[in-house]
Amino acid sequence: MDHTRTDARELAEYGYQQELRRSLSVWAVFAIGFATISPVVGIYAVVQLGFVFAGPAWIWAVVVAFLGQLTVATVYAELSSQFPVTGGVYQWVRRLGGPRLGWLVGWIYLASAIASLTTVAYLGATWLHMLFSDAPLEPLHHVLLGVVFIAVALGINLLGVNPVKHFLNAGIIAEGVASIAVSVFLLVFAHNNGFDLLFQTLGAESVSNGSVFAGFLTCLAVAGWAFLGFDATTQVAEETSQPRRSVPRALLRAYLFVAFTVLLTGVAVTLALPNPEDAVAGRIADPVFDAVTGNLGAWSEKPFIAVVLVAFIACAISIQTYIGRAVFAFARDRQLPFSGTLSTVGPRQIPWVSLLVTAVLASLGLLLGLNGNAAATLIAFGSGGFYFVFLSVALVALVSRLSGRWRPSQGRVRLGRAGLVINVVAVVWLLFEATNIAWPRVELAPVGGSWVQVWAVILVFSVLFAIGLVYVMVAKPHTRLPASQNQEEQEEKVETP
Repeated sequence: MDHTRTDARELAEYGYQQELRRSLSVWAVFAIGFATISPVVGIYAVVQLGFVFAGPAWIWAVVVAFLGQLTVATVYAELSSQFPVTGGVYQWVRRLGGPRLGWLVGWIYLASAIASLTTVAYLGATWLHMLFSDAPLEPLHHVLLGVVFIAVALGINLLGVNPVKHFLNAGIIAEGVASIAVSVFLLVFAHNNGFDLLFQTLGAESVSNGSVFAGFLTCLAVAGWAFLGFDATTQVAEETSQPRRSVPRALLRAYLFVAFTVLLTGVAVTLALPNPEDAVAGRIADPVFDAVTGNLGAWSEKPFIAVVLVAFIACAISIQTYIGRAVFAFARDRQLPFSGTLSTVGPRQIPWVSLLVTAVLASLGLLLGLNGNAAATLIAFGSGGFYFVFLSVALVALVSRLSGRWRPSQGRVRLGRAGLVINVVAVVWLLFEATNIAWPRVELAPVGGSWVQVWAVILVFSVLFAIGLVYVMVAKPHTRLPASQNQEEQEEKVETP
């Protein structure tokens, strides 16, 4: 059965024409979600910080973050099934909470997404350097390699949707080798510690003034990074066949598979380290690399780096893909300066201008790396913005459920009363975790950093929110919505039983 006409007709009901190429299957959407969440990028980015703040018991912070984010992913699955249009959170909040709030949430979302691309490029640059050199990586070279990373992701995206699919498939294979296969090997053949180690801190609490609880909270703030990106699947709804069914299914599958892989890798690496005390003391720059190459042998170093690098590149490609679509959705509704240019769709049926602009902005973010190691700061930036967006979406969804403005009826995901309970739990979790991430901590700032760097997450996103609020009040972008997108029509659509 050909669903192309049906999908285009459903899209027309939301006031949009079919401009993007609808060629993605459930597997392809899953690949985008999997590559964006990326167990390799997620776990390899937080494992060192986890050991420093909570010791081997850091893995339990990952478990808590997984369970909390599972409720959020479920709410997102229900929303994406109801509203199968590109734009994700911007589209949902605009329809359920009003165009002004939709613009503000979309604005923070774009800033956070660009920050996440910067972070992945910065972290991936380290592996790119390791592939060719054993010398220390200087800050300037680190930034330049990050720019190369973003340029590669942009170049592949500009080739079109089909090449992107092939590269993401390669990324999934690399993730499987670097995470699952290696983890199973470590658990079976390199089990150097007993499972009781997972309940020990080995003195890591000294970093948090002797408080195990404070160390765990800091670890949890960092662990939240490992479960970002599942919403990437919602940004390609207009390029997906049968999006009401395919997008939420791919979203949940990608999230669960990544979570399993992250937990497996975390446990395997922790138990495989010959001297976990060195990781706690910060004497090991990368516990994953040490655990793998120390047990497989020196011959495995370059091949392992190459596999990890492929996974990082796939993640960058996927992030670039969904950011470009998010900007396109914003610009298509005439919500940004130069919207006409930003919403341009080229002959390959991709929003190439949006892709190019977001790549430039992400590259500028790499300048933070000139001031030394910026990994913790960039992770905090990306996580802080996304958790604010998660909270906003979950709150709007909950209020809309309770007020009757949103009755999930047209989507394929219908959870009934269970959906309401899950929504409440998601809001409670996000209130806690968003506050936890934004909390000013000296531990997450660069060594010797000023108070501005300690309060960076709150300051930066407060400024971004203020800029967005002023723009909404002065430019009134909500008044520029196309006639087919007026709020009254959308409210009638949402309330249709």
